[in-house]
Amino acid sequence: MRYLQLINAFTARYVTVIILLFSGMAFVMPQYFGWAVQYTVFFLGAAMFGMGLNIKAKDFAIVLTRPKDIAIGVLAQYSIMPVSALIICNLFQLPPDIAIGVILVGCCPGGTASNVITYIARGDVSLSVGMTIASTLLAPLVTPLLVYTLGGQWVDVQLVPMMISVVKVVLLPVLLGILIQSMGQHRVDRIRPISPLISMIAIVLIIAGIIAVNRDIILMSGLLTLGVVCLHNLMGLGVGLIVSRACGLNYEKTTALAIEVGMQNSGLAVALATANFAMNPLATLAGAIFSVWHNMSGAVFANIRRRKYEEDYEQTNVVEA
Repeated sequence: MRYLQLINAFTARYVTVIILLFSGMAFVMPQYFGWAVQYTVFFLGAAMFGMGLNIKAKDFAIVLTRPKDIAIGVLAQYSIMPVSALIICNLFQLPPDIAIGVILVGCCPGGTASNVITYIARGDVSLSVGMTIASTLLAPLVTPLLVYTLGGQWVDVQLVPMMISVVKVVLLPVLLGILIQSMGQHRVDRIRPISPLISMIAIVLIIAGIIAVNRDIILMSGLLTLGVVCLHNLMGLGVGLIVSRACGLNYEKTTALAIEVGMQNSGLAVALATANFAMNPLATLAGAIFSVWHNMSGAVFANIRRRKYEEDYEQTNVVEA
């Protein structure tokens, strides 16, 4: 178990490098990774189950005891990224396949990687966790409604099947993880430290599979999608920062909210594209690229915010001295 924990710590630290490595391998040797696509829903369910195993009673307490902060975060999550996606799709006149992929990413809840990035940035980790939980539990209703409302101008969106998909791949695995840990706390404590490793392996395989089967399409449309995805993510981080400051939140809360808004559960976007938009093969591409990019941009953003935090802390100590 100790070796598994060390591996988990290593992968958590170098998650971006690992994702880039396997993405490159999938692009060069697609025959070894293409099989993963047919298990996309299963892999995402495994990642969400791992999230459920790590949700404790105190995490729910955050949602209940800090309703104002959580409400601001969730409203920002489900407004900034969906609206940004809509603006980008119309501004660049994106083809339907890419457009619906970007819309899907924008309408998803926050990703669990945001909690780690918030910790690195010296942000409010408990708020980040609370926002992730709240937006994830709302996803079965809010995400399909937003995709139906915003994406309908590009492709036909089936609302009820999409709701069922989100329940299957997000809500049920999370609730199952919470139930199992509540019934067997001590046994779960033994495996909880390695559950992030399982989740990361699942996400890596999802991304690698998508890249493998779409290699030829990526060569034609990859740069356009990459540019759009980068812009979308940076808009989320930037506007999230502006909105949180306008709401009068302190440094820690502002950092947490901006990161939570900018880092989506792009694995869910891929799973929804796979399950609901089979006639639009490029719809999975935005989510796959976002999964790679937001870890890189999030790490850079976190380092910038952390340096600012340390500089402000030093200045405060100098003034007090």
